[in-house]
Amino acid sequence: MSTPHKNKTLAAFFASFFGGLGVHRFYLYGKKDIWAWVHLVLFPLSVFAGFIEALVIGLTPDEKWDALHNRDSGRQSDSGWPLAILLVLTFGGGAIAVIAAIARTFDLLFTGGAYG
Repeated sequence: MSTPHKNKTLAAFFASFFGGLGVHRFYLYGKKDIWAWVHLVLFPLSVFAGFIEALVIGLTPDEKWDALHNRDSGRQSDSGWPLAILLVLTFGGGAIAVIAAIARTFDLLFTGGAYG
């Protein structure tokens, strides 16, 4: 019996945009995955982890991805340009989020939050 094919681009998309909610973990491992529930409970803290996981998922070679997630699906992954573009956008979005968090932290520490 074949198992459903897990799309690497879709998993990276879920991690990038819904990583804080653990959607990518639910997609890959199902409802019994404890880390998916940890993402959901610790939503504000796990947003940054979602960016990192999107990059890890996207940069995993297709052969290794298939060995981990598509062993019995009967299909092979063939990631292309959509995944590359998604990874560039994810890296940029993650960098912006980190810089914004650092800027807000310095704002709170040195001005008491005078800028919002």
